[in-house]
Amino acid sequence: MDDEVASRLQPLREPMADIKPVVVRRRRRGWMVALLLVAAGAGVAFWLHPTSVHQQGARGGGRFRGGDLGAQPVAVASVTQADIPITLEALGTVTSLSTVTVRPQVSGQITAIAFTEGEMVKKGDFLAQVDDRTLQASLHQLRGQLKHDQALLTDARLDLDRDLKLTSNAITQQAVDLQRATVQSDEGTVMSDQAQIEAVEVNIANSHIVAPADGRIGLRLVDQGNYVTPSDSTGIAVITEMQPISVLFSLPEDTLAEVLEQTHGNAGLKATLFDRNDTKQIAEGTLQTIDNQIDPTTGTVKLRAVFANADGGLYPNQFVNVHLLVRTLTGVTVLPNAAIQHGAPGTFVYQLNDDSTVSVKTVSLGPGDASVTQLLSGLPPGAKVVVDGVDRLKDGAKVTVPDNSAAPTAGAGSPAQPQAAGRGSGAAGAPAAATSNTSAVDPGNAPALSGGQGRGSAGGGADASGDAGRKHHRHHRRDGSGNSGSSGNGGDSGEAQ
Repeated sequence: MDDEVASRLQPLREPMADIKPVVVRRRRRGWMVALLLVAAGAGVAFWLHPTSVHQQGARGGGRFRGGDLGAQPVAVASVTQADIPITLEALGTVTSLSTVTVRPQVSGQITAIAFTEGEMVKKGDFLAQVDDRTLQASLHQLRGQLKHDQALLTDARLDLDRDLKLTSNAITQQAVDLQRATVQSDEGTVMSDQAQIEAVEVNIANSHIVAPADGRIGLRLVDQGNYVTPSDSTGIAVITEMQPISVLFSLPEDTLAEVLEQTHGNAGLKATLFDRNDTKQIAEGTLQTIDNQIDPTTGTVKLRAVFANADGGLYPNQFVNVHLLVRTLTGVTVLPNAAIQHGAPGTFVYQLNDDSTVSVKTVSLGPGDASVTQLLSGLPPGAKVVVDGVDRLKDGAKVTVPDNSAAPTAGAGSPAQPQAAGRGSGAAGAPAAATSNTSAVDPGNAPALSGGQGRGSAGGGADASGDAGRKHHRHHRRDGSGNSGSSGNGGDSGEAQ
């Protein structure tokens, strides 16, 4: 029975044994195809971007160029002494010192408009005229009433004088007192008439509208022919004082003590205005006053600076950037802001050593401006610090300064030194000779010209090893006639003229 079952299962086992090797072969074939695709992609990338590979090799000091292994090109600056202006910056609003709305003081129709919109006016200049004929008629009437009352007063005074000259038997004391009261009443009537005349004269003067202050007059708000009254809210025009003009700005309460310390004795601090982009200087002025209280909602205090505004460039409600010069640090040691780094050691810089390495130096800083900061301690004057290329630096890293480590150039008359090629040598050649008009090497194997003076020197960027030369593409340098240089065992060699 067991033999019969085994004989029936035997045909089923044989196909399964045949399937397993097939699956293994297919997996191996898939891995081989993937590796071939990756290799092909790498080759295409290397072929399309040979210059980047060349530069990477040169930067690393490996196959394509001789140099220090791992040297990072950086830019450096020296610790010097300079003057640092300590300024406080704030956003300010231009505000006129005087803004007057010209309103009519009497009711009537406007018969004349004598100003031009936007012109500069002086105090007392004629602006508009309100119809005053009714006022003139009232004036004439009051003057007539005054003459009548003055005549009554004169008659009463004469009667009083006659009564006083008569004897006590001719007139009673009561009659004399009554006549004296009549004189005083007539005097009061005359004074009332004079007051009414003066009021009408004032109204007549107000109908002739003049500028109440110096400044720039705005747009006309009422046209000729309109009936105006003193209760009109719009008025006729608005005069804004432009010269001088002020700027209101706010500073944090933490800086108030420093400002107050410098303003003892009413010493005006210098204030400079810049445009909204904070790039172009607009005007210069002085700090005039500080508000008498701090705004509790914002924790700031308001200040006012005054500017001559001779060119009229400042307009009310214009937004500007205010730079308030508090004091100036003279002859202090300064450090470029680009060199300052913040990290685990605290505030530090990378100092350039004599052996072309950098060291981390912790520094203590003071106030500064947009470009430099005061150095309190940590570096001696004249020390060189890294200001560019600090992203991949660390303590003790090897660096190169391009301006100081550039290879010497050979003139047109000096021959280029050939590279000493040898198997296994890393980078055994000097850079190619170049003149002042040497063109850059083109990424696509373009010719590297040296002003037509000679062919490229040997080994400028290629490894001298024959084995390495067979593994990588050779970048041939051509001479002025288009003939490519030949290499004996994989490196580029050239013949100098």
